[in-house]
Amino acid sequence: MSMNRREFIKLAGISTLVGVGGVSVFNKLQQNALEASEFTAGTEALNAKQWAMVIDMSKFKTPEDYKRCMDACHSTHNVPNFSNPKDEIKWIWPETFEHAFPGQEHKYMNEETKEKSFLLLCNHCANPACVRVCPTKATFKRKDGVVMQDMHRCIGCRFCMAACPFGARSFNYRSSRGKDANGQPLIKEENTAYPTRMIGVVEKCTFCTERLAVGKLPKCVEVSDEFSKGALVFGDLADANSEVRKIINTKYTIRRKPELGTEPSVFYVIGGNDYAIVPELL
Repeated sequence: MSMNRREFIKLAGISTLVGVGGVSVFNKLQQNALEASEFTAGTEALNAKQWAMVIDMSKFKTPEDYKRCMDACHSTHNVPNFSNPKDEIKWIWPETFEHAFPGQEHKYMNEETKEKSFLLLCNHCANPACVRVCPTKATFKRKDGVVMQDMHRCIGCRFCMAACPFGARSFNYRSSRGKDANGQPLIKEENTAYPTRMIGVVEKCTFCTERLAVGKLPKCVEVSDEFSKGALVFGDLADANSEVRKIINTKYTIRRKPELGTEPSVFYVIGGNDYAIVPELL
């Protein structure tokens, strides 16, 4: 049995009226916690115990490299282009080192690193704070480590946004089906294979689970290979022979706000091959 957002609100209201409080509501939700976002994956589906991504910033050479990754992600998932920053919906976006990795900068850091833009997205944490605070289980972690956001189950409380220390979630204040001030569609070209969202729900990067289910890599990874092979690498963190593990084992990588204990699954290579570990020299 599935339950949509309207049914949840109705059930919550009825429970309050009859005086049973939230117990029956959350028991009901627990029975259907994953049902709304589980979908049938074909035999060609990509599988892992713990999906992870490595982003090698040395391979991003021009602003166009960033834009191609962001545009590919946003067009694939019908992310609207709002000109007002307050209404901005973002799945993947650039930030400076200072904002991406607060506390990890120092006065001796070279200017190139300080000024460089870093590509950010949901970290799909192994210990996600957002999952713990969601009252409807709209946010949950799959067995393969992907942190999901079920927009049909979301009631717009934004507890997950308050709990996420990475600013990786966006709230839909406006409809994505309208036009901007210049009369242009907010979604330039709708991808009919992916649903648009309703007002009043939260959304974020999902590591393109809809693509993984049919044997395809996340769209940003696919596009990055067109301008620099290995700029974004996606794989199973639990597999010692996977490409992501090989990179992590041979290059110095950092993660965002490690002191918080959320264990992000997105790793960053700040330098290039200059920072590679050469075993024979150790």
